[in-house]
Amino acid sequence: MHGDKDRGKAAEAAEHSLDTGWGPLSELPGNPMMWLLIISELLIFGVGFVAFAVAFVRDPEVFRASQDTLNRLAGAINTMVLLTSGMFAALAVRAEAEGGTGRMRLFVALAIALGVVFLGVKAVEYSAELAAGHTIDANTFYALYWLLTGFHALHVVLGIVILAIVAIWHSLENLETGAAFWHMVDLIWVILFPVAYLLR
Repeated sequence: MHGDKDRGKAAEAAEHSLDTGWGPLSELPGNPMMWLLIISELLIFGVGFVAFAVAFVRDPEVFRASQDTLNRLAGAINTMVLLTSGMFAALAVRAEAEGGTGRMRLFVALAIALGVVFLGVKAVEYSAELAAGHTIDANTFYALYWLLTGFHALHVVLGIVILAIVAIWHSLENLETGAAFWHMVDLIWVILFPVAYLLR
């Protein structure tokens, strides 16, 4: 009897040790591994933003002239699209916490649909830039523009896949993990849009 209790306490202590082994990450919603990925991705994009700032300082005229060719309206529309999508991802997490599987899947579907809209708008932008000859090797601005926005678009695709997975194999932790990644995608675009389109 006492042996069973001791073994139960030992198992509970081991589980607690695993839970707290991530330090501050253990307090964040979702899986701590996702937060490690998010931190690493933010650092990578941070380097890109610094590169944009350096390029602007070194050649502001070329930077401004190239920037003026971008479709700011499309960029603004995509900002609203992603922010709205992020709201639906947050609502999906709340629905899962309340046990509303149907509502959760509806909100995830709306978040995914808006992610697809974002990619569609970006494809239209890319087509216009390519038609005008603004390729990745045109100058430093376009090189950074294509690398950063293209890398971000790949994250949107990955985010859509992750959201679909957590909606199928759903749990509160899974939904929180997927939403955390999607909010990172939102955050990066909220910074990338003014840096690439508006920074003067």
